[in-house]
Amino acid sequence: MLKDNRTFSSFSADDIPRAKQFYAETLGLNVEEQMGGLALHLGGGADTFIYPKDDHVPATFTVLNFLVDDVEAAVDRLTEAGIGFEQYGGEIATNEKGIARGPENGPAIAWFKDPAGNILSVLQQP
Repeated sequence: MLKDNRTFSSFSADDIPRAKQFYAETLGLNVEEQMGGLALHLGGGADTFIYPKDDHVPATFTVLNFLVDDVEAAVDRLTEAGIGFEQYGGEIATNEKGIARGPENGPAIAWFKDPAGNILSVLQQP
């Protein structure tokens, strides 16, 4: 019934001007102010909307994944831009750069946070 409708995902942030600076300047995304929030126009024609929420609580899961050709190069570029990567142990243990390598055919992935604490990733498919 809805397969042909335009769709987008959304998540909240507590400081829209700070989010705009991060997504537009630090990550270099196409960002447009809309309805008091931000429309992120992403590669492949996808859109995501960031809406303001005073009592924002960061998502405890990854809200946005960026597919990259080379996760090492992406992590290096983002680190140079001032982004710190999350460190995890256990099944998804990350290396010193913050990169986790999936078993055999799994992806290489590194997680980082936006200024509102939402979790994002760069992901290299096998």
